[in-house]
Amino acid sequence: MAIDSRRLMHTMARQLKGVIFDVDGTLVDSNDLHIEAWREAFAHHGIGLKRDEVHAQIGKGGDQLIPVFLTQDEVEKFGQQLDKLRVEIFARDYLPQARPFPGVRALFERLRGDGLKIALATSAPAAELETHVKNLGVEHLVTGMTSADDADRSKPCPDIFEAALALLDDVPREQALVVGDTPYDALAAARAGMPTIALTSGGFDEETLRKAGAIAVYVDVPDLLERYDEWVKGAVTA
Repeated sequence: MAIDSRRLMHTMARQLKGVIFDVDGTLVDSNDLHIEAWREAFAHHGIGLKRDEVHAQIGKGGDQLIPVFLTQDEVEKFGQQLDKLRVEIFARDYLPQARPFPGVRALFERLRGDGLKIALATSAPAAELETHVKNLGVEHLVTGMTSADDADRSKPCPDIFEAALALLDDVPREQALVVGDTPYDALAAARAGMPTIALTSGGFDEETLRKAGAIAVYVDVPDLLERYDEWVKGAVTA
């Protein structure tokens, strides 16, 4: 994937101090699993959805995704029930299948070795986040974590990234960077005043991610690690 180094250098005009990572699709290979959980939950209420229809909305929390497919009356009648069912289905049938992408711990160790702080920000419930962090083995490397429980509104609203940034004590937003895998990560980060580097590991193509505002696009975590100096050291100073 190509990097727009001039845009990145312009955006990251000051030394990088903190990186906020999305989790599902970015650090953990779970987007397809979430798609199936959503499809099952909607099907329980008699609504059949195609995989691509759901994938186009992945990255949002239930408060943002459900109204795309239901009328306002339906949201009021069974929207909360549907979301609760989806969480239960995912936790029971799909969470055990979720696997970390390779290289996450090595990437985090390198970032911390260079003095950067790390936060995690996800639209998933706290219990899911805790499972992913344990599987990733990065508890001791993360400064703070935020989940759906820490925000009134999910992505593409900025709430979760705002909450994550607040956990990075002395890191101003102009010296923070978001890494995500969906257009909703890029939109939410922009609304929180931070740039986004996007990964295609979540199933969204480079054009879609750039249109949403990503300043650079990489394939996955191993690609980030291999080209580390390019986006952390080489392109973040004026």
